[in-house]
Formats: sequence, structure tokens, C-alpha cells
Amino acid sequence: IILGSGFHGVSALVRAKASFDYGDVPSFPRTGVKGHSGRLVVGTIGDLPVLLLSGRAHYYEGYSMREIGFPVRVLAELGIRDLLVTNAAGGINRRFKVGDFMTLTDHINLMGANPLRPDRAGEWDGRFQDLSAVYDAELGVLVKRAARAARVRLRSGVYLAVSGPSYETPAEIAAFGRLGADAVGMSTVPSVIGWL
Repeated sequence: IILGSGFHGVSALVRAKASFDYGDVPSFPRTGVKGHSGRLVVGTIGDLPVLLLSGRAHYYEGYSMREIGFPVRVLAELGIRDLLVTNAAGGINRRFKVGDFMTLTDHINLMGANPLRPDRAGEWDGRFQDLSAVYDAELGVLVKRAARAARVRLRSGVYLAVSGPSYETPAEIAAFGRLGADAVGMSTVPSVIGWL
């Protein structure tokens, strides 16, 4: 689980067996964003074992996309099979209300970079990654069931990622809506692509 802005309270649900500051984990980028504690927590929520990343580094903080994607590559190497990523985003879809939750069905990457691109020429492995089914439909069904059980309004839609750190202009928001975006933010997509 990667906790984005506004979700740090979830870490209180974890019965921790171990906890590490990102600065103590080799090559983990530290975060300087308020509300992102920068801790890797190993533990359980109920009976479910979890690895929780409380906060994330962002492209707008000056990290490369490869650096941002590194923590999720570590999770994959550790054998983690399912990734839940949270964030705070701005709603574009006019039917959405402040405080609504949204599961992602797809994304549009307008960050201008990709975490699968190497930092130097000659390091690319020659593979092109298929992004046609990045967001798992079965996990989406489980999230919808959980939302119903918790009586939380849950939307679904397309997330558009920008590099930040500035918010979008009204003209940009209008253009993003015409592109098919339902929400816009400055994170998540590097983690999701880096997971592949």
C-alpha cells in the first residue's frame, strides 16, 4: 500500500512488526511533502500481511522518474503481487463531489517522462511495456465491495498525471476534461508504471 496525501492516518491501522525511515533504506527517495512521513512499515491489517509505504517522493521534488519508481520495484522483487496506491487529486468530472473516492480505470500520463526510461543511453533493455490493462478489474471489484460495506461513495474514472508543482490553469482543466480525464494529480502514475 502506498499512502498519498491525506491518507497517512491509515498507518494507524497497521500492527507494525518493523518500521524504517526511507533515509535508512538504500536508494529510497526521501519525501519533503507535508503529510508524507517517509516510512516503510511491515506488519498486518487484521490478518492480512502488508508492506506500507507511508508517503512517496514526487517528480516535482527534483527526483528522476527512475528514483520515484524504485520503491515499487523493490516491492515487486520482494514478491508483492497486489499494489494499492492512494493519492489526493482534483476532480474534473462535474458529477464528482469534494471528498468522493475514485478507483482508477486508466490514466493519461502528461508528466513528460516515464519511469521505465533509463537515465543513460545504452541502459534500456529493449522491451516495450504493455499498459492496456494496468488497473486490475478484479481488484477494482473488491474495492467497490469494500466501499459499499463502508457506505463510502466511490466513483471510477481516468486519472491524468501532471508534473507539478503548480496547479492547473482553467484552460488546462477544460482541455484535460475533453481528453477524457475525471481527475488530475501529480503522483501515482510513476508508481503504477514502475510496478510493471
